[in-house]
Amino acid sequence: MRNLFALALLLLLLCGNNPAQAQAREAIKDGAQQFAALGDFKLQGGAVVHDFRLGYRILGKLNADRSNAILWPTWLGGKTEDLLQFIGPGKVVDSSKYFVILVDSISNGISTSPSNSASQPKMKFPSIAIRDMVESEHRFLTEFMQITHLRAVMGVSMGGMQTFEWAVAYPDFMDLSIPIVGSPQSTSYDKLLWTAEIDAMKLDPGWNNGNPTGTFTRGVVLSEEIGSMNLTTPGYRVNHTKPEEFEKLETEIKKDASSDPGAVCDQIRQREAILAHDIYREFGISLGEAVKRVHSKMLVIVSWQDHMVNPAPAVEFGQVLGAPIVDLESSCGHISTACVSVGPVVADFLDNPASAHSETLKESPKK
Repeated sequence: MRNLFALALLLLLLCGNNPAQAQAREAIKDGAQQFAALGDFKLQGGAVVHDFRLGYRILGKLNADRSNAILWPTWLGGKTEDLLQFIGPGKVVDSSKYFVILVDSISNGISTSPSNSASQPKMKFPSIAIRDMVESEHRFLTEFMQITHLRAVMGVSMGGMQTFEWAVAYPDFMDLSIPIVGSPQSTSYDKLLWTAEIDAMKLDPGWNNGNPTGTFTRGVVLSEEIGSMNLTTPGYRVNHTKPEEFEKLETEIKKDASSDPGAVCDQIRQREAILAHDIYREFGISLGEAVKRVHSKMLVIVSWQDHMVNPAPAVEFGQVLGAPIVDLESSCGHISTACVSVGPVVADFLDNPASAHSETLKESPKK
């Protein structure tokens, strides 16, 4: 499903204390893949990820007063390479104005993950939380990049969940927060989706009672089919796939299904993090108390036809906060950002947040 999501979306420095780190940062302003070694990383659940490395890319330059840095973490299964298409002059984030930091979220196969950990491979890799993703990013920024404040945190889907988490956990760390089709809390419908996908993967013969071996086949395909149904809407699928074209669609879905047991474990761990995502329970606070913690100006972007991340919690959060809410009116559902031109709204908010207002953006009619 990562490939489906990335394909749909594509439609649309510092000198630290360590000279070697500073030199490395100077060399990657073009957005090349780099890694920050953060040593042992303790998770919220108490377990420790050993020899933790965080993948990242940077584009643009940090200005003199260090006020133009933007953090953009990845979505479920996404990689920072997928985000490069949105960065640059005239795009969602203008790297001629902003110092853009793209981060590979834990367990995406780039940062330390079940698929690439030497000491904690596959399901020996501990369970993670959305908060763990945020804490790894906070350590990376403050310890490795020597950045203590951001212009903005933004993200799509699971990246939007991290954005909500950032806004509550570190309210003074950023000026702006832009969660896009994300949520502060997984609803019961969301939980049903993620549970079904995880259960499907664990039904695969390759799961081997929690000791993944060989290759995955049937269960992963089933999980991809479930994800494909929820990625858009029934109307979208009917309008975009004729009955006689179904076999072609099924072939594409099967092509996206990973047979590698390590990659499947990556998918399970990230889905478990989303499944457990609940900022209110995590902090032991109410919605009203959570909103009072937020000091950044927030722009909430949702799609009411989203069948993958239910928009209700994000809308409620934005309403109580008094934040502008942008609704993407499109049958594209969770991938409405691929069908509705939202980039200009985000770019305007980054430059002039005071001008933001709630609005509905409609999908342009097909010619």
